[in-house]
Amino acid sequence: MEELQSLPARIADKVSSGLGLKRWIDLVLHLPARYQDEATLSTMADLVDNTRASLVGTLGECTLKDRPRRQLLAQLEVDGGCIQLRWLHFYPGLQARLTEGGFIKVTGVTRRTRGGWEIIHPKMVFSPDANDMIGAITSATPSLIDATETNATENDAPNTAGAGRLTPVYPATAGVRQTDFARWVKQAPTDCLQDLLPDDWYSQLPLPRWKDSLLTLHGDATPDTADALNDRTHPAWQRIQFDELLAQQIALKRARVNRTQQTAPAMSERPGPRAQALLKALPFTLTAGQQSALQEIAADMSQTRPMQRLLQGDVGSGKTVIAALACAHAADAGYQSAFMAPTEILAQQHRLKLAPLFEKAGLRCGGLLGSTPKREKERTLTALAAGEIDIIIGTHALIEDTVQFRRLGLAVIDEQHRFGVAQRLALLKVDADHAETVAHQLMMSATPIPRTLAQTYLADLDVSSLTEKPPGRQPILTKLISQKRREALYRSLQVELAAGKQVYWVCPLIEESEALQLQAAEQTFAELCDAMPGARIALVHGRLSAAEKTDVMDRFSRNEVQLLVSTTVIEVGVDVPNASLMVIEHAERFGLAQLHQLRGRVGRGSEASVCILLFGDPLSWTGKQRLVAMRDSNDGFKL
Repeated sequence: MEELQSLPARIADKVSSGLGLKRWIDLVLHLPARYQDEATLSTMADLVDNTRASLVGTLGECTLKDRPRRQLLAQLEVDGGCIQLRWLHFYPGLQARLTEGGFIKVTGVTRRTRGGWEIIHPKMVFSPDANDMIGAITSATPSLIDATETNATENDAPNTAGAGRLTPVYPATAGVRQTDFARWVKQAPTDCLQDLLPDDWYSQLPLPRWKDSLLTLHGDATPDTADALNDRTHPAWQRIQFDELLAQQIALKRARVNRTQQTAPAMSERPGPRAQALLKALPFTLTAGQQSALQEIAADMSQTRPMQRLLQGDVGSGKTVIAALACAHAADAGYQSAFMAPTEILAQQHRLKLAPLFEKAGLRCGGLLGSTPKREKERTLTALAAGEIDIIIGTHALIEDTVQFRRLGLAVIDEQHRFGVAQRLALLKVDADHAETVAHQLMMSATPIPRTLAQTYLADLDVSSLTEKPPGRQPILTKLISQKRREALYRSLQVELAAGKQVYWVCPLIEESEALQLQAAEQTFAELCDAMPGARIALVHGRLSAAEKTDVMDRFSRNEVQLLVSTTVIEVGVDVPNASLMVIEHAERFGLAQLHQLRGRVGRGSEASVCILLFGDPLSWTGKQRLVAMRDSNDGFKL
């Protein structure tokens, strides 16, 4: 597509650096975030406090005041009433334009003050004649209003819809006016508005044409369509959504075809000596589902095309051990494996759990984290490049440029939905000696994560599913308890701790502020320490250093900590069999996926386990339905 060469260099640079728009098609597809009705006129009797409105009237006296701060005031007479216009920031010449007796349309948020109604920093359209102004605004013709606009600052000038049209509001950047975007669409090269769907498709698809959809979304829409445009159910939005899905399907299909044309190391489908030794070292027998998934993975790894398989299974279904056996399978064929997890806690847990098993099978395991000390990191990188490490377990540190493998044959990505596409692809590099070869890739994820399921549905991955849990796992009893019973809950916890049980207490999710979430965790920690003197209580959160997190989790694993107060850093990977009780505070703030993942931290031993969903009042209908679903089902597939 054509670059933005016809735009002034200053403007092209601003939209490129500020919004990432580098081509004309990027500008055309830079669609409004919302729509405002500035065509429907209000009277003074219609005004509602703190509500956006548009009025047409005659300008009265205009004054400049210096106290208590410099500001410009103008009176607007509207159908027998008066509303004050106020500017706290304005550029020279605005006062001269506000001539008494002039006709003007203003739009802004109305405020009720002691002195009457006012609008601060209104959008304005000037006209020499009131009848012309009203006629232009209420006209159903699609031509743009040819009137002059002004606002507080040049860089934040208002947008003007077509006559009788909605006003689109775009995601913007400094130095670019709202009015520019709709104007640029009309200047765009014809190929940007060209319809790529065959004509005969329209007989089967009730969709508008591409050009018509774009023009509608960029402001050629009437006020009666405002709701449909804002909630994105309008046919014009549906056309854009259809093309996005179609493009994604084509891209995924092309990626799949390209993958089949790449070369991957072919390995024996039968397990080798170290894979067999690892299987014998396991303290349990694989379920039928695990055996089936392992066979599917081995069959993929025996091919010369790279495996791209998703291993999905409920929390606690045994995905990690299948990945470990796949790594042993690769080692038997003479290849290294990389095992990447999204957090240091999870990577550490995997290494602590798997390293002793790998050692029994004669496999050399290493670790690489962002917090790994420099000297240890250098030793690990040297050993990895020399082929002295069979399996490396780590975080995003594995995809740094300094990491070189001797012969990478398998990349395992745990909680794959937490990584971007580019990050997953970065781990496919094999080594300098085999630049034409890519590694097999095995991704893992718990079931109730919509993005993972969507990726699977969109056919980019082959899928293995673990639908049963290993024998001996106890079902988790989920209880709903109101915050009003908090004191009674404290007493129950003291009984559990006295009996030698360990407890997680997960603090409320506050997405808009990590600092507030930490504050909530620290406050809960203090309250629990006061309520249960003598109990061994610790706090873990995202702002602790990696060493501090590891220390707290190790003490919890050794039962030196009885009650662990935590933010959602323990959502995945934490495995302490003796922890049989979890309290999730303000559970109504969490989604089903997070609640299910958190609940999966208990029920990992032979003891019956309980998860308490502590909710606050009032509880919304949606929140209640979510919590009831959690109480009634432990099945992640169902959730």
